[in-house]
Amino acid sequence: MITVDLNCDMGEGFGAYKIGYDRELLDYVTSVNIACGFHAGDPIVMDKTVALAIEKGVAIGAHPGFPDLLGFGRRNMHISPEEAKAYMIYQIGALQGFVKAHGGKLHHVKPHGALYNMAAKDYQLARALVEAVREIDDDLIFMGLANSMMIKTAKEVGIKTAEEVFADRNYQGDGSLVPRNLPDAIIHDDGMCVDRVIKMVKEKSVMTVDQEEIRIKADTICLHGDHPSALLFAEKLHRALLQEGIKLNPIT
Repeated sequence: MITVDLNCDMGEGFGAYKIGYDRELLDYVTSVNIACGFHAGDPIVMDKTVALAIEKGVAIGAHPGFPDLLGFGRRNMHISPEEAKAYMIYQIGALQGFVKAHGGKLHHVKPHGALYNMAAKDYQLARALVEAVREIDDDLIFMGLANSMMIKTAKEVGIKTAEEVFADRNYQGDGSLVPRNLPDAIIHDDGMCVDRVIKMVKEKSVMTVDQEEIRIKADTICLHGDHPSALLFAEKLHRALLQEGIKLNPIT
């Protein structure tokens, strides 16, 4: 039986922020990536989101990003590898504290936004991120874009990896994601997204915007929890995967 993880970014609000769809989304995903305060989230939201994830029994990951609240971590920042490593350790440690306080165990780390996209291509940045993860806990799984520099460097330093694909994002010919500032970056047709995910999981390939097939390894599928129809889409994708005989489990 084919097995895949379904992950979702969560906890990306502030203070009086209401959890919203997060509680319901947790019924359909097998792992979550919780914002650590740099691009979104704060101690209160982190605490509430960790508690919900533990209650629902899903795998918990840290979702560290650039210190860019105004840009939601989606603006490129040019920082040294030393800074990148320190940012990672700081944020992972903060979330790890909440997970431990609730009696859980941190499962994985997935960089956010611009940090994720830059490290997908930049060896020195990717190396700094994976070294931070290894030094905190070499049992943590590093989640990154399939076939990217992040995955290559994580394997190089000897930590576990989860190769990620995106349900609602278009790809470029080199396997990277189409930048969000381009009109075709996001796929808005739920049916098309579901069909693409099933193809990626079962056939290990994805069609790029240039109509070329690229080979991928789909260990985990990303859902965006901040989308207005996120809950409906999560339910639809969850059901479709099970109907195809695909089992949903966290990465081990």
